[in-house]
Amino acid sequence: MFGKERIERYDLIVIGSGAGLNIASQAHATGMRVALLDDGPLGGTCLNRGCIPTKIILYPAEVVETLREAEKVGVEASGIKVDFGLIMKRMHDLVDGDVAQMMRGIDSAEGLDFFNEAGSFVDQKVLKVGDRKITAPTIVIAAGSRESIPPIDGIEDIGYLTSTTALELKTPPKSLVIVGGGYIAAEMATFFSAVGTKVKVVGRNERLVPREEPEVSKELKRRMKQRMEVHTGMEVVSAGRDEKGKFVSAKSKRTKKVYRYHGEEVLIAVGRGSNSDLFHPEKTGVEVDKKGWIKVDGYLRTNVEGIWALGDAIGRNMFRHTANYEADVVWENMNAESEKKMVELDEHAVPHAVFSFPEIASVGLKEEEAVQGTLVVVGEAKYTDAIRGYAMGDEGSFVKVIVDAETRKILGAHAIGPHATAMVQPLVYLMNAGKGTFLPLAKAQTIHPAIEEIMVRAFGNLRPGKGQESMFEHSHAHHHGHSHGHSHSNSSSHDNPNSKERG
Repeated sequence: MFGKERIERYDLIVIGSGAGLNIASQAHATGMRVALLDDGPLGGTCLNRGCIPTKIILYPAEVVETLREAEKVGVEASGIKVDFGLIMKRMHDLVDGDVAQMMRGIDSAEGLDFFNEAGSFVDQKVLKVGDRKITAPTIVIAAGSRESIPPIDGIEDIGYLTSTTALELKTPPKSLVIVGGGYIAAEMATFFSAVGTKVKVVGRNERLVPREEPEVSKELKRRMKQRMEVHTGMEVVSAGRDEKGKFVSAKSKRTKKVYRYHGEEVLIAVGRGSNSDLFHPEKTGVEVDKKGWIKVDGYLRTNVEGIWALGDAIGRNMFRHTANYEADVVWENMNAESEKKMVELDEHAVPHAVFSFPEIASVGLKEEEAVQGTLVVVGEAKYTDAIRGYAMGDEGSFVKVIVDAETRKILGAHAIGPHATAMVQPLVYLMNAGKGTFLPLAKAQTIHPAIEEIMVRAFGNLRPGKGQESMFEHSHAHHHGHSHGHSHSNSSSHDNPNSKERG
């Protein structure tokens, strides 16, 4: 070895300390020597910059907006005061405390080395970390993602916030232009509007949160426009300063007219990009797609034997709960005795939420996706269809379910309104249990009057999927002994969870 550069050998290298830490900890517990790499704080995006800090600050925003809307049910709340400093302190206290606790655990773990940098591949399964080189037969890429900054002319000159830097603010800006119309933009708009900032949302897509059902997007926009300016279908082309302060110029996709939107600050929230440019997976032969996301197969293997990838790094479902599930799949497959014993990734029921006001939750297919090749029935119910929903005075909120007309399997569920996540989550369990049908819900008693009755009502209001009405007229599905869940099922109290009156 004399004259050759020394390469340190590990049993496992994990890039990324979010869900990647799950695998690193399990490997360490089995006696493996592990190297854990992350150029950010320990814990990854979710703990430091994503789900956890944002949801802590969004709860006070929900309280504020609920109080402001309380007059609909006969309660007038005046003189609402927001302690911005306390909101941010509570968030930082929890995040900083968790990071510190994790660091103490890592420091005391013999055989688990934490490198506080991304590292970079320089050869086959060899990473350069600072002035050291490390290698391992097994490598897990769980490197997360980061905010995408579009090439807007002038944006670097005026300076901007991101969802990360916004968490470091000591005081809220008086006015804020948010560039983007997805999940992060909706949540940031909800928070800053609630704490007193005058918010303008400028989104490129014609719809807000365009990955949601169109009806959900429409309702969110209607509700948000009651509290702030919302401009969709606008392409931001430049940014600058004038006598009014910072601005972005945006061209309407419909009229081609250009508008200026001013704010004390500008926040960019147009989505997430790959971190692969930081650690150069191509230098170890790992394939990435044109956007830099790591390519994997159904078992989360890359094209290089012994190298796996999961979480945001693969660019599919960027949710921490999904990354945790994928970490379990990778760990099981890494240790499988043979390929036959490996577990295939299951993405049929990936749930997510948007903690805007109102809240959004979704799982599975949208109606437009479900009707492609499958005979489906769709049910909807407004919150006001159930006593508890009526009591809340929430007239625009609703739930929607999508069911396979033949098998009664739940294919998708969507909700917008108070406790939307609590409404959808039980259906995620049903989609993963037994045959994945809604029949257990139909057979079960639902507490009356609970808000969950709204979801039960949706299953009682089933109609043919859009564009499939004629297919039902010619289908013999409703002649099979039992109804298959569309409107003909109303005659059967066993199959119709809405067979009892509201009272």
